[in-house]
Amino acid sequence: MYLNCHSYHSLRYGTLSVLELIAQAKANQLEYLALTDINCSTAVFDFSRACEAENIKPIVGIEFRENDTVQFIGLAKNARGLAELNHFLSERHLNNEPIPKACPAFEHCYVIYPLSNIPKTLRANEYLGVQHYEITKLIGKPILRGIDRMVALHTVTHSGGETFMLHKLLRSIHHNILLSKLQPKQHGTEHAKMLPIPEISDHFQLLPRLMVNTEKLAQNCHFNFDYKAPKNKKHYTGTAEDDKRLLEQLTFQGLKKRYGPDNKVAEQRLIRELEIINQLGFSCYFLTTWDIIRYSLSQGYYHVGRGSGANSIAAYCLYITDVDPIELNLYFERFLNPSRTSPPDFDIDWSWKHRDDILDYIYKRFGAKNTAFCGTTGTFKKRSIIRELGKVFGLPKSEMDDLTRTAKEHHDKNEIVKAIHHYGDMLTGFPNLRSMHSCGILITEAPITDYTVLEMMPKGYPTAQIDMYVAESIGIEKLDILSQRGLGHISDSVKIILENQGVQIDIHQTELFKRDQRCNTMLGKGLTIGCFYIESPAMRGLLRRLNCNDYGTLVAASSIIRPGVAKSGMMREYVVRHNHPEQTKYFHPVFKEQLGDTYGVMVYQEDVIKIAHHFAGLGLDEADILRRGMSGKTRSKKEMELVKQKFFDNCKSFGYDDRVTNEVYRQIESFAGYSFCKSHSASYAVESYQSLYLKAYYPIEFMVAVINNFGGFYRTEVYVHEARMAGAIIQPPSVNEGDYLTTVSGKVVILGFNLVQNLPQKLAERIAPERVQNGQFTDLENFIKRTQATLDEVETLIYIGAFRFLNASKGALIIEARKLLSSPANLTNEPLLFYAKSKPWTLPELEYSSLDDAFDEIEGIGFPVAITFFDLLRTKYRGDVMVADLPNYNEKVVKMVGYLISRKDVPTNKGLMNFGTFIDYQGQYFDTTHFPDILKRYPFKGSGCYLLLGRVVVDFNFPSIEIMKMEKLPLLPDPRYSDKDNSNYDAFKNVKEDHSKTQRAPYPTKKEVDKAFGK
Repeated sequence: MYLNCHSYHSLRYGTLSVLELIAQAKANQLEYLALTDINCSTAVFDFSRACEAENIKPIVGIEFRENDTVQFIGLAKNARGLAELNHFLSERHLNNEPIPKACPAFEHCYVIYPLSNIPKTLRANEYLGVQHYEITKLIGKPILRGIDRMVALHTVTHSGGETFMLHKLLRSIHHNILLSKLQPKQHGTEHAKMLPIPEISDHFQLLPRLMVNTEKLAQNCHFNFDYKAPKNKKHYTGTAEDDKRLLEQLTFQGLKKRYGPDNKVAEQRLIRELEIINQLGFSCYFLTTWDIIRYSLSQGYYHVGRGSGANSIAAYCLYITDVDPIELNLYFERFLNPSRTSPPDFDIDWSWKHRDDILDYIYKRFGAKNTAFCGTTGTFKKRSIIRELGKVFGLPKSEMDDLTRTAKEHHDKNEIVKAIHHYGDMLTGFPNLRSMHSCGILITEAPITDYTVLEMMPKGYPTAQIDMYVAESIGIEKLDILSQRGLGHISDSVKIILENQGVQIDIHQTELFKRDQRCNTMLGKGLTIGCFYIESPAMRGLLRRLNCNDYGTLVAASSIIRPGVAKSGMMREYVVRHNHPEQTKYFHPVFKEQLGDTYGVMVYQEDVIKIAHHFAGLGLDEADILRRGMSGKTRSKKEMELVKQKFFDNCKSFGYDDRVTNEVYRQIESFAGYSFCKSHSASYAVESYQSLYLKAYYPIEFMVAVINNFGGFYRTEVYVHEARMAGAIIQPPSVNEGDYLTTVSGKVVILGFNLVQNLPQKLAERIAPERVQNGQFTDLENFIKRTQATLDEVETLIYIGAFRFLNASKGALIIEARKLLSSPANLTNEPLLFYAKSKPWTLPELEYSSLDDAFDEIEGIGFPVAITFFDLLRTKYRGDVMVADLPNYNEKVVKMVGYLISRKDVPTNKGLMNFGTFIDYQGQYFDTTHFPDILKRYPFKGSGCYLLLGRVVVDFNFPSIEIMKMEKLPLLPDPRYSDKDNSNYDAFKNVKEDHSKTQRAPYPTKKEVDKAFGK
């Protein structure tokens, strides 16, 4: 009779997890249980295995609903039956079709119709479901003549009591209505809870035949699923033998290109890898990935293969990765070994511009029936819970804002808030919505609907209702198709360099880049802004501390910058040991033996495995379970706890001191969750060198590419500054020379219309094509006629200088635009194609200075183009010390003026602290530290120039400033407006204004510093 049970995967309807549902079934001594979530099959595999673990027979199915109406319930007789249900529902989802009242003729399913939807005829596999409270309605009715086609149907949605209220709250959230407005037809009944078998039998004693029919139906359902068999695409060519031959042919061709004709070491390793790949049946997986890469290369797309896949020389020879595993001594077994039963996992990055095309190719090449995005499930979280329940209970937005912004203990104690807390605790972690994985693609041999329902997500890709963990557990491994802007920087740079300088760059000459002296010098000095992964203030500081001037050190730096290493204190330890290797003391002999090349510091994921294996005696598979568990890549907490216990038990048996064991485990725990595998770091390092080479030799073109890919860590203004420092002449957008994106000709960089704030994208994209097709714009009227620009749009372009070719003042152009666009044709939004100027305008000459232009540019683009922010300061003071001098001022207090370009908030036990990055007057970068007590007294006040007082700390040749005082400097009055507020200037009136660019003031005394801050 329990043929219609909902878990909380019946989104915003069910109130029970799969395990809670099964626990209730066990408590009630049920022999079988059916899971029929609403319009989804997300939980069927978890449910099936959990039932079997409790000796309960699992029956899986789907309840098909259209809005709030149950159309019918499908129960799978076997695995093929689940496929039928999945396929039927997927067709409805993908084609945006409603669920019909009648189902198709399923061959491997039973169908149960509710009494509210009785079909004219019932097929042999179809029944009517009768709830116990509906029996009295049937007594004496003609319908009972068909009692052989009826089953007892008892729905389970909640556990009664407050969970019934939780169910109604979920339904109110779903319908976005007040709880008081929820109608009975919009939620389930109070009866929809699990009852003991005797009680259910009593309910159906008037019609005992229903119980007999139900038992018979349940006995004929057998969901026997092979979880271990791989489900990914089996053969690329058609047979395993042909796959093997093709893979050998392709990899040996690549071997000659990568290593030359006679590299025995590489050849022997490739032969060994191919044996393992063939033995495990993974040739198709490699060939499938190669096929995607081949298409990518044919289109001129640039990619990066990273992750543990870069441990494979076969992948290197197929050009899936650009990491040489022999050079870095990467062992293939980290990626693939004879004990591994699941397919390997390639992570491949493309430019964000090309990723959608790659995805389209994958769907077309491998078939829409066999390809889908992996799914994810979003859950209810604290703030969203408060807002959702607040709306249901009718709280005003202001009160909900207060509840989300303050700690729970400070909330009001009224009854509604108490109810929100109570039901919010119950709701925490409940599934709320289904979405698509950011990058995971599933490619299967059988139709993917054999395993899951597909839904169409807003991006237009069919997406599975199972997540990566469920997919992996049933034998489907995802292929990660990722995107990043760093690859856009590289690919666009190559094109721009060819257009601007006629030089063709082979960006795959990574061995040349890694040995390039200019690249390595820039790397050691942290001159890496714009370069993927190595441009953040923290990374640039680390590169300088390490004097990182080679590929191997960069590979290590790419991993130790991760939060886990820093948290464990080992990043600092690595820096010390790298600079003073002769002073290294190893924590334990195993650390010296296994981690000698990284001074005994765990740097990579492989190091976690090494220490867990060699120090604690875990098997390599157990060590990997420990690593995966700590990084959140396993759902089996039980398995993780068993391995953890074995770690401590083994250490105790080896006679280790508890303090030693605890410290090793602490290091592993704090490190493993955020670390990279070595090949992953190597992949990032290769890409970093490619960016660095382009910046070293073609800095202007490279920065234009960075700007056009919407930057990286910093805002656009910083990359414009970098181009200017490289010798570029920066100009604002121009209707007769510019384009939608930023362009470069020689050393002249014209910013793109896409950077203009408040300019509609359609107009920004229209200007250049119109000019190319029909010739340059001759005057303002000509531009308006041809582009249909509005007055606001034209004025925006005038203010940023886009009509400078007319050699007229902005004021004169504004007057002309307003006269032109004040015609009746414009007021009625009619085109100006037939508007003709009767006579030339007589325009007044209006004065406009570079200061006016700068403020216009700030308003229109976000930053000044012709001059810098320093030129806008009231004071001529530029600081007593410049960045170039800082190494000479270690442990001394200095006063500087800096333009803020970034800040990072870091929570601590003492409150919030900040790390800032500034530019000095000479254009060089410096970093600051703002401790919590100082930050409270001298907070940041937005973008702009700051007067800074602080102590210089030089740490392994990297200087930074610990701030003691800070205040934002006022700008000159905006000449475009009158009566500007100048009150904040008074605090700075004592700042000396007689310092030139080249002269430095003597080291300031405390008295002078206090005076500068108005004290």
